[in-house]
Amino acid sequence: MQAAVERAIKSMWERYDEPLTLAELADAAILSRFYFSRVFRNVTGTSPGRFLTAIRLYKAKNLLLSTSLSVTELSYRVGYNSLGTFTTRFTKSVGVSPAKYRYMAQDGISRAPAVSTPTAGRMGSVYGTLNLPPTTTPKRVYVGGFSGPLVEGPPASCDIVDCSDTYRLPAMPDGQWCIRAAAVAITHTDVQPWDRKPLFVSGHLAADVRHGGSVRLDIDMRPMSLIDLPILLALPELDSMQLPEQLAVG
Repeated sequence: MQAAVERAIKSMWERYDEPLTLAELADAAILSRFYFSRVFRNVTGTSPGRFLTAIRLYKAKNLLLSTSLSVTELSYRVGYNSLGTFTTRFTKSVGVSPAKYRYMAQDGISRAPAVSTPTAGRMGSVYGTLNLPPTTTPKRVYVGGFSGPLVEGPPASCDIVDCSDTYRLPAMPDGQWCIRAAAVAITHTDVQPWDRKPLFVSGHLAADVRHGGSVRLDIDMRPMSLIDLPILLALPELDSMQLPEQLAVG
């Protein structure tokens, strides 16, 4: 079934600027519409519609950084027919509005969106080992705790790992969290941010933090594949200028 899902995802990447329907994606997968939705979620961890949204927002970030298109024109370029819908979804996913995202990148403001700060409840932590495939490429690993697998908004807690095989997410509130990680090559920090691709990613791993305790969760990472959601690092363009105090996967 993975091959069927990959056919649909390939169609999303090729036609993200079109008003794709569920029926069209199911046709690309060569599956019935209802069976396709179930299979797609089982393989990717999310729905076809939300996967397509992630691709569109990934493309939108690239266009914001690499072109002078207005936000309105850009929203149409990535498949939205409503500026309001685009702005709302971008802000929810990235943590800042499209206009502010572009402004912060162009002005070199080395500050990422703030990490979520719970107002009440016990605080625990998640920690563990990062298991990456062998590579001689210098890398930086971003780890974050999110409310779901889509990596939307700032994380509850995050860590940036340069010279270690361990991570720690402090101040995690009680609850179920999805832990995501992405490793990015840092050999050439002068490469344009939108050209920097994750070397390795993790799946969406569940951490159940209870009574302010610590949870050990070792993370196995692997090369990205077609079925992986685009990993949107929170303002990665600022990372090549100055490492902010806190940076998130997003």
